[in-house]
Amino acid sequence: MRKRFEVIASGICALIGFAGVARAQWASEAGFAVVQQQCMKCHGKASMPQAPGVAALREFSGQKIYDFLTSGLNDTHKSMTLSDDDKKHVAESLSGRLLGSEAVGDAKAMPNRCASNPPMGDPSASGGWNGWGGTAENSRFQPNGGIPADQVTKLKLKWAFGLPGAHAAYGQPTVVARRVFVGSDAGWIYSLDAASGCVYWSYMTKAGMRNAISVGPVKGHGATKYGVFFGDLKNNAYGLDAQTGEQLWVTKVDDNYAARITGAPALYDGRVYVPLAKWESNSAKDLNYPCCTVRGSVTSLDANTGKQVWKHFVIEEPPKPTRKNSMGTQLYGPSGGSVWNTPTVDAKRGAIYFGTGEATNEPAPKTTDAVLAVDIKTGKLVWSYQGYAGDAYIIGCSGTNKTENCPQNVGPDADIGSNTVLKTVEGGKRLLMAAMKDGTVFALDPDQKGKVLWKSNVAVNPQMPMSGVSFGASADDKNAYFGLSGGGVVAVQLQTGEKLWFNAMPPPPGRGRPGNSAAVTVIPGAVFSAARSGMLYALSAADGHTLWEFDTAKEFDTVNKVPARGGTMGSAGPTVAGGMLFVGSGYSFGGGDRNGNVLLAFAAE
Repeated sequence: MRKRFEVIASGICALIGFAGVARAQWASEAGFAVVQQQCMKCHGKASMPQAPGVAALREFSGQKIYDFLTSGLNDTHKSMTLSDDDKKHVAESLSGRLLGSEAVGDAKAMPNRCASNPPMGDPSASGGWNGWGGTAENSRFQPNGGIPADQVTKLKLKWAFGLPGAHAAYGQPTVVARRVFVGSDAGWIYSLDAASGCVYWSYMTKAGMRNAISVGPVKGHGATKYGVFFGDLKNNAYGLDAQTGEQLWVTKVDDNYAARITGAPALYDGRVYVPLAKWESNSAKDLNYPCCTVRGSVTSLDANTGKQVWKHFVIEEPPKPTRKNSMGTQLYGPSGGSVWNTPTVDAKRGAIYFGTGEATNEPAPKTTDAVLAVDIKTGKLVWSYQGYAGDAYIIGCSGTNKTENCPQNVGPDADIGSNTVLKTVEGGKRLLMAAMKDGTVFALDPDQKGKVLWKSNVAVNPQMPMSGVSFGASADDKNAYFGLSGGGVVAVQLQTGEKLWFNAMPPPPGRGRPGNSAAVTVIPGAVFSAARSGMLYALSAADGHTLWEFDTAKEFDTVNKVPARGGTMGSAGPTVAGGMLFVGSGYSFGGGDRNGNVLLAFAAE
């Protein structure tokens, strides 16, 4: 094994120009861009067999990569002008996890270990929050959370848990059977007691994790009754024993090094539905990069074994060689159609629904920027509705930066990145609601193959590009609620799409620009929204006025004595269960945002 890695390490490119990339963005597209722009000048090239592809490098730990980058194995390494921080960033980008996180994250070293681990109750019992949307319909509506609207103003911080070794808190907490399940970008999963924050167990994944966990029954593993299911940034899906954290199975759902599981898998009736997205747009315009080969997909796995049942590609035609650019780099297509969101389950129709992203090359297939309905048993496409046609997009393809790799007609990157929501309104009519980054929201009829029921735009300024909905909508029995990337929360009537109210929620002075892109959550009478400023709000569901707010962008004393602070909240939303409110704080986009590594739990006094 050591000899094999020496061969791989000996071919690592010098990565000229890496110094300008901040280590804080280790798991972002900015980090992966360096691999595209620099590493792939050597790695994966047929003319340089001594430099294996990036996929091979990603199979090694960050520490091994860092050790070889600093050991000066040959003249190539000795001539490298990278700082020590640069080398760490290379290692973290390739391995998918922060250096040192393996050593600091284990719950066994924490002072707040739970005194005992009693048998778990039924995770499907009323009042929990399971997975991304709380239910299979992805409504993000908690009717039985134990926090009456008139008690929202009395919410106080009950405990804080520091995520060890983490840089950004973007794993949404799941709360069932009086336990909290949460993951971190450091690659650790934790099971905590909801009331006290004491820790039952931890599990180290193969890479960072940025989605919500689902909990449900599992069979065929002895005394194990319930499993927890999630995915990581190396495209691995997992099943663990919910009681103990012991691994049941691990399945790699895709081998493409530029693909990532970012959305939370859905769990329903013994199947785990795993979404897959692409990370190759950021520097795909670079002429050294063989653009582009990632196709968004959803993979159905058996929850008991992890074995694949089916896989549906958003773009059903596999990418094939198209032409070579002036650098001689082979280009490919079609590609794109990321699935950033958690699939929505329609038990009546036997279907799952999910939104898709833009294409990366032209022509953009009709299943990009679309809502897809897929047969839940076979994975075959039932119908689709395209929200934006012709959206072929690669980051940075504008003006003098446009290269031969770029689409000729660059689209707006409209995306349906937010979860679709399945609801039944007054009179028994069902609708499937979706939202786009430009602020377009629409409702489709799932019983008439996606017929459009209504369509509108909720962006405060529709002329402001991509100021609409990015991460998640919610809906109660009458209205739908959207957090806007451009700032504020808006409510519309479910049956008509008519706008009801808007609260701008400007950030406190000195907190940067507005932004409420994090998924919103609704309980009877109140809507919770987390802001880019680090502020957490509760709004009246009736008229949108602010009921309560809490500043998370500060340091906290934690129950596990891990130094922790909050910051920007821009992706995962709050969850409500058992009379408590839970939220992670510290998902940064850059540009003055602040990272954080804390999980916060609130209860009414």
